[in-house]
This record gives sequence, C-alpha cells and structure tokens, in this order.
Amino acid sequence: RRNRAGSSHLEQLLIKVGFIFQLPDGVNISKEARSAISRAASVFVLYATSCANNFAMKGKRKTLNAGDVLSAMEEMEFQRFVAPLKESLEVYRREQKGKKEARKDKDKKADSEEQDKSREEENDDDDERMEEEEQNDEEEVDN
Repeated sequence: RRNRAGSSHLEQLLIKVGFIFQLPDGVNISKEARSAISRAASVFVLYATSCANNFAMKGKRKTLNAGDVLSAMEEMEFQRFVAPLKESLEVYRREQKGKKEARKDKDKKADSEEQDKSREEENDDDDERMEEEEQNDEEEVDN
C-alpha cells in the first residue's frame, strides 16, 4: 500500500526504526536501499509467520504462540536469534506479570476501600436506626 506521499507503510516503519536504532556515524541509507530493506523485512515477516503457522497447525491450533515463532526461527535456520528472542520473551513476560500483579494490588486496595466505605455506611445506617428507635421509645414513654 502506498500513501499520498508515495511511500509504503513498511517504508515509513523503517524510517521510524531508523530513528529508534541509531545507525553508526557516517552511515546514510538511500531511498532505494530503504525501500529494498523494507521489502525484505516484509518478506521475512510473512515467511516467518507462515512457518510459525505450520507449527500451530501441527498442534491443531489456529493461534500462533511464542513457541511457534521460536520453532519457525530454528526451521528457517536462524538459530542464533532463538536465544536472544527467548530472553526478550522472558523480559516481556516478567513485565506483564508485574503489571498484572500491580493491577491486582490496585484492585484489592480499591475493593478494600470500597468495603471500608460500605461498612461505614452500614454503621451510619445502624446509628440512624438506633437514634430513630430511641426517639420512638421516648415518644411511646411520653404517650
């Protein structure tokens, strides 16, 4: 797909990646080379996805998982990337676990505060009922 300026989404992504990953000083990439790298990256991602999908299908699943991607990398003879990918996956999982635990803690705190508030309201209601009963008792005594 091309946008109005004539560059593809992948080419724009490559430009963004170029800003994220700093090129060594003195290295410039021509538009033609950028386009070629973008297309190569697109083909690589599609091929890796296809290989990973084969592993998912062998497992009678429709959803690709991290294991499928790692197996695909090995099948594609990119073994040297498997260890760094596993490390990145572990870091990601730890971060997600930390976020999940933080959310649980926040929810527990909110639940606790809500329960405290509910108890206070119940106590207030009890106090009001007791006051009403006392007033009723006093009125009955007066009558």
